[in-house]
Amino acid sequence: MCGINGIVSFKGGSQYRENVTHMNQALAHRGPDDEGIWNDQHIVLGHRRLAIIDLSEAGRQPMVSANERFVLVYNGEIYNYRELRQLLSEYPYRTLTDSEVILAAFQRWGVDCVNHFNGMFSFAIWDRQIEQLLLVRDRLGIKPLYYYQGDDFFLFSSELRALLSTNLIPRKLSKTSLADYLRYQTVDAPNTIIEGVSMLMPGCYISIKHDETRSEPISVSYHSYWKPGSARGSLSPEGKSKKSICEDIFSLLSKSVERRLVSDVPFGAFLSGGIDSSAIVGLMSQVMTQPVNTFSVTFEDKNYSEEVYSREIAKRFRTHHQEIYLKASELLGMLPEALASMDHPSGDGLNTWVISKVTKNAGIDMALSGLGGDELFAGYDLFKRLYYLNIFRMLGDVPLSVRNIPAQLLSMITPSVATFKIHELLRLENWHLENTHPIMRRLFSETKIGELVREIYGNENKIGNIINGLSARGIPFLSQVSIAELGSYMQNILLRDTDQMSMSHALEVRVPFLDYELVEYVLQVNDEVKFPHSPKQLLVESLNGLLPKEIYHRKKMGFVFPWHTWMRNDLKSYCESNLFSLSQFQIFDMNGIRRLWSDFLKGDQLVTWSRIWPLVALANWLKENKIEN
Repeated sequence: MCGINGIVSFKGGSQYRENVTHMNQALAHRGPDDEGIWNDQHIVLGHRRLAIIDLSEAGRQPMVSANERFVLVYNGEIYNYRELRQLLSEYPYRTLTDSEVILAAFQRWGVDCVNHFNGMFSFAIWDRQIEQLLLVRDRLGIKPLYYYQGDDFFLFSSELRALLSTNLIPRKLSKTSLADYLRYQTVDAPNTIIEGVSMLMPGCYISIKHDETRSEPISVSYHSYWKPGSARGSLSPEGKSKKSICEDIFSLLSKSVERRLVSDVPFGAFLSGGIDSSAIVGLMSQVMTQPVNTFSVTFEDKNYSEEVYSREIAKRFRTHHQEIYLKASELLGMLPEALASMDHPSGDGLNTWVISKVTKNAGIDMALSGLGGDELFAGYDLFKRLYYLNIFRMLGDVPLSVRNIPAQLLSMITPSVATFKIHELLRLENWHLENTHPIMRRLFSETKIGELVREIYGNENKIGNIINGLSARGIPFLSQVSIAELGSYMQNILLRDTDQMSMSHALEVRVPFLDYELVEYVLQVNDEVKFPHSPKQLLVESLNGLLPKEIYHRKKMGFVFPWHTWMRNDLKSYCESNLFSLSQFQIFDMNGIRRLWSDFLKGDQLVTWSRIWPLVALANWLKENKIEN
């Protein structure tokens, strides 16, 4: 796992070497083991290395191919690199790295090499012969890649802040992205919170070259090589019994876990005590000859602490288990450093920062996570809600005037976040997924956003557009919801937060549930088999008794801190100072911000902590990164 940077310009790219040096420095936390810079007349490439496979200096990047035509900078892991190395045995290898296997594969297949890779990755390859740069991101978007196109240069990096460190990009807040952030506590790719900076979409690549036949000095073309639901693997659930499907899922998940245990450094696993993390730990214990190193966070408030369950799993699989007991006062002391680690503002992520800190301090360089289980196996309540909305969507044909009556009554009798979302659903013209799913994931309504900012820029249904862009014909409805989750909440919150918060400690996190072969298979499973009559029923049944009933027959908690208590007490002053710092931005209506904060302190049920914290995190990020109006 590493950090990559680069600047290409066909008007003298080598002049940007100092800028790339600054970018490397900005990514030092991602790669403390080594760094490198390479350039020719058109491009400068930079790299920070966190050595996980082949720890020798031979793995230094940027890495030049054996025929000296291609130059690579790469962030990630290719889990099937050993098999590919045997397949590409004619290549004159000089290292034992998966990085060099990428070069060998590219030399053989060109950009089609991505279809042979099983892993998480973002990489750049410069073709010295035809003077073309290729940027590639993995299928599920596990590893990030940001870019910016100027008048005569093109920048890219693993982190947004590294791009800003060049001083080649205006530090300007994107007003349309701000509206997106207020809706969903993040900015959905390809947009970012900074005007003009984009994120490469998952399963995509772009090529950058000089086209003398066109007026633009830099020509950029975009391509998609994989979409969830569209691809079909060699293994299919079609025509199989539920028992056979469960056997397939167990086999695929077991192989996924085993692939992700390839490492030349100490590793472990995050263990919350929920179904997903417990399954990963259980499968790891079946493969490993040594006890699994497991880590969890516990709290004084037992309503938020899952220590009983994580200890049960640790005992069952005889792991070497470590806990961190976290108080609000301790988190307050950590907050400046934790929020400074946030590369892009988000309403989530501090839990990952804390658990990653504990894990790294224990001497662990790589950890497995249960991320992705909810998205694949219908683990969230919204799966059921959207499923029933889809069944009864004929109600969408009832006139709005009629549907509005029960909506108004409901919001008056039992006002809550849920009832107001039902109110919005009843007022929709139709209940198609691209319209219903965004409401389920909304943070603030358009009315409330209008109270927080002086003007709303952009009313586009961005998540709806993402769903339409990713939708695959002929797949089951629950899988359509999975695709919506994978393309929005998973990609733009969970994965981005996991990457930025774990890599701030130089800890690599691997996610077995997002193995693309497993994803392709589960997305083909019909709703009758997948429907969660009990929590993630298909996954639990596929595990065939691996987990005790106490783990899956309990209320879902999620890995969150007791924010609602902390923010009204120990963290109150911290939240206030950040919220009120938004006054420096003309776009914010401070009367609305102060009213929202006051309502939260009074215990208004419509203003939960999850509506406040994203604003606190945003305010801190804008201030720390000197972002302008």
